[in-house]
Amino acid sequence: MSKNVRVRFAPSPTGPLHIGGVRTALFNYLFAKKHGGNFVLRIEDTDQNRYVEGAEEYIVEALNWCGIPFDEGPDENEKFGPYRQSQRKHLYKQYANQLLDSGKAYYAFDTPEQLAEHRKGHEAEGKTFIYNWHNREKGRLVNSLVLTKEETEAKIEAGEHYVVRFKSPQDETLHLKDIIRGDITIDTNVLDDKILFKSDGMPTYHLANIVDDHLMQITHVIRGEEWLPSLALHQQLYDAFGWEAPEFAHLPLILKPTGKGKLSKRDGDKMGFPVFPLKYTAKDGTVSRGYREDGYFPEAVVNFLALLGWNPGTEQEIFSLEQLVKEFDLTRVHKAGARFDPDKTKWFNHHYMQNQLDLDLAKQFQSKNILLKDIDINYIALVVGLIKERATFVSDFWELSHFFFVAPTDYDAKAAKKAWKDDTDDLMRELVAVIEATEADSAETLKVAIKEWISFKELGFGKVMMPLRLSLVGALQGPDVFDIMFMIGKDEAIKRIEIAIESF
Repeated sequence: MSKNVRVRFAPSPTGPLHIGGVRTALFNYLFAKKHGGNFVLRIEDTDQNRYVEGAEEYIVEALNWCGIPFDEGPDENEKFGPYRQSQRKHLYKQYANQLLDSGKAYYAFDTPEQLAEHRKGHEAEGKTFIYNWHNREKGRLVNSLVLTKEETEAKIEAGEHYVVRFKSPQDETLHLKDIIRGDITIDTNVLDDKILFKSDGMPTYHLANIVDDHLMQITHVIRGEEWLPSLALHQQLYDAFGWEAPEFAHLPLILKPTGKGKLSKRDGDKMGFPVFPLKYTAKDGTVSRGYREDGYFPEAVVNFLALLGWNPGTEQEIFSLEQLVKEFDLTRVHKAGARFDPDKTKWFNHHYMQNQLDLDLAKQFQSKNILLKDIDINYIALVVGLIKERATFVSDFWELSHFFFVAPTDYDAKAAKKAWKDDTDDLMRELVAVIEATEADSAETLKVAIKEWISFKELGFGKVMMPLRLSLVGALQGPDVFDIMFMIGKDEAIKRIEIAIESF
């Protein structure tokens, strides 16, 4: 790619960042890094009525947690700053004026009440009201196309509220290109004259977006499918200014687990999974779950997001961030929506769990459980090494390993009925003698001694091992029973067996 690639992620700070937004940021990041380009964060906060305090910080923290930090952004390498649109509003009026002067846009003074009346009239006739070529110059609408220059200036000087609308062309065919969706043809007669600028001095998204992308030298606009209907206007604005447009790529929606409709917070609440990268507390105190706080590893989140709508062309599913950068290609992004699979996200997290260092996991485990506060971290790490294969989250560890730290206080009734028979008491007492006589310097030593005794007694293996496991664990579960015995120590193992004999 000959030109210096520059992409941007441009969220609005109106609340927590949806996981779909994180995927958009990720695809921008991967594309930029693959081509040696720059990943830009721009905060699009022109709608101050919807601005939420702390949302920008949330967005930055989420990107950093995922390991996809921006190269340029608010207060960071502001090569074309500022990177908050609210701090750039002085720029936009001159571009609105440029369109007005060239006849590509016009002033419109219609009040909301007047427009509502027009819509109502159209609906009564079974039509849809569109503000464009078929009615903008017929006198029913109040704009600078039907007013004289003097009348227009008088209204502006009188302080009347107005908007600047783009003058969409009549009887033309637009030929648009999208990297993912290919060639798109649009009849301009169906387009409405979108509002670009308001008399309060604030631009709409459409104008600010185009101006900022041009001034920041954005070469590729990679954004969600919901912006596809805006592509025609945006291309026309580039043409109207005489600017070279960036290349566009519109990503498919992330769909509900059922495959029908866009994934929402409600789906996550209903099915028990987060739809935000980080936990978020709203002003009313409502708490939304986050992947970080739910125990997901950022590598797992990035991996499963990358495969929502993108296919590497192989059967490979596990990718490091470096591998994703190498393999990513926008032409392999699907057009159709990508179904979100909560079970698959857990599968990814389980995989990345196995790649974590036992000591690092032990530190997380210890920090989350007060009962482990005074236990040697190296011992906890050994335990983690034995049980993490069965875990998906660090929060699973206690259920899988509590017997390494505390003796069972009760026994699974179903397991007891299966494991403890009439002659089990006597067998367990004999087993205690065998353990006492064994130099328990390793799990293997214990294993050899007990197996030899079982063979000598000509016993079925399960006849001894099931009640032994029940005594140590309280249930018929857990890792290798000899590992458990070695870890808790010979004396503790004997004590637990003797308590079980008394209990049964």
